[in-house]
Amino acid sequence: MNNVKQGKRRAVDLGASHPKLIVGIGGSAGALSAYKALLDAMPSNTGLAFVIISHMNPTAHSQLANILSRHTKMTVMIASMAMAVLANHVYIILPNSDLLIENYSFKVISPRSVGHKQIDVFFVSLAEAVGARAIGIVLSGYDGDGTEGCKHIKANGGKTFAQDMSAEVPHMPLNAQASGYVDFVMPLDKIPGKLKSLAAALKI
Repeated sequence: MNNVKQGKRRAVDLGASHPKLIVGIGGSAGALSAYKALLDAMPSNTGLAFVIISHMNPTAHSQLANILSRHTKMTVMIASMAMAVLANHVYIILPNSDLLIENYSFKVISPRSVGHKQIDVFFVSLAEAVGARAIGIVLSGYDGDGTEGCKHIKANGGKTFAQDMSAEVPHMPLNAQASGYVDFVMPLDKIPGKLKSLAAALKI
């Protein structure tokens, strides 16, 4: 009987730790300053989870988690296989990998399946996994990664953002905007307030 109660308690605790929204953040060239600015502006107790999908050289040993941990009080960590996605945490993709989400846990595929499409891969997986609780944010970078993912997020009831002209390299956010799949175009310091209102509008 005690074991059953303990099991139920663990299940309740785990459920309580689920984020209200899972925010996928995609960036490439010029995005480091954008990640910093966004986290600087983000409260640490939003009840959301943040997953940063950054284009990195496949052979690179990423220091991104260490760098970004200086810009938030949230826990910042590298996403790994079967790791639970928790509220008020920031997760970073490993170099040379695709990151997926299933049942509020990560699935890591390494090496990555295609070239610079990790943002699309994650956004599509996120849309399928959590539907209206999915958020996609496209930041600075070349080419158009993230646009197809935004399409899937919108199709599944989620919301999408693109960085405004503050992006150091505007190609990725502009490509997303031109597609018609972006709900909000705004400066980084305005995004936290909009995320808060979107989370508040969700039925628990």
